[in-house]
Amino acid sequence: MQKLSDVDANYRQVQVELAETARRVQELKQQMVALQERTTTQVRIADNPELLKALKSSLLELELKRTQLLTKFEPNHRLVQELDQQITQAKGAIAVEMLAPLRDETTDKNPNYEWAKSQLQQAQVQLRGLEARAAATGTQAAGYRTLARQLGEDALTQDNLLGVAKAALDNYLLYVKKREEARVDDALDQRGIVNVAIAERPMAPALPVSSAWMLLAIGLVAAAASGTAATFAADYLDPAFRTPDEVLAYLNAPVLASLPKKARGLLSA
Repeated sequence: MQKLSDVDANYRQVQVELAETARRVQELKQQMVALQERTTTQVRIADNPELLKALKSSLLELELKRTQLLTKFEPNHRLVQELDQQITQAKGAIAVEMLAPLRDETTDKNPNYEWAKSQLQQAQVQLRGLEARAAATGTQAAGYRTLARQLGEDALTQDNLLGVAKAALDNYLLYVKKREEARVDDALDQRGIVNVAIAERPMAPALPVSSAWMLLAIGLVAAAASGTAATFAADYLDPAFRTPDEVLAYLNAPVLASLPKKARGLLSA
């Protein structure tokens, strides 16, 4: 998963660089369309001296010839008029040549165009490299994803196997414990209680420790003693006067008459 995370981050970075390089290629192509491949470095403008010299020389000869003809003929003569036309044409040619001088231009490679061209070539090479790198990184990321998925499935299988192994181990330990308990029980059944030995064999007493008649006598004595003690306690705690002497002793007064508990008793004074 760590390798997959690193490769995925690298793939995202390559995609960003790929988009930037593709954009740069498009901008460089647009710049190259706007720029000229060559630029003018020097322009020289000059007349054609040889041609002008020939035209002026011809004009001069024509004028001299006209002058000679005028000595012989009238200005409206045909030869003079033809010569005037030639002179006019010569002057027109000189004027045209003066208006259209020779133009000498020197051109050289445009440095901006050459820079854009070199940058475009570098960007195109870099773009192809990034495309190849993106393809390789994508393939590597797909391989890591497949491996991670397989490892996840293997982890689930491993957990299931570990659970089965733990259950089997618990069952085995329980079986061993039960087998050991059974072996111990069998050993106890064969040899008796473990680590216990008889120090002295028991013997039955010749006479009983206590007799039934003795227990009965002790019970009668205890009952009589407890009954007597209860009687004295009840008599001691009773606040009633039972005899005239008690009245005289406690109240210090003579008893004039007393009634017996039974009706047949005689009245005493």
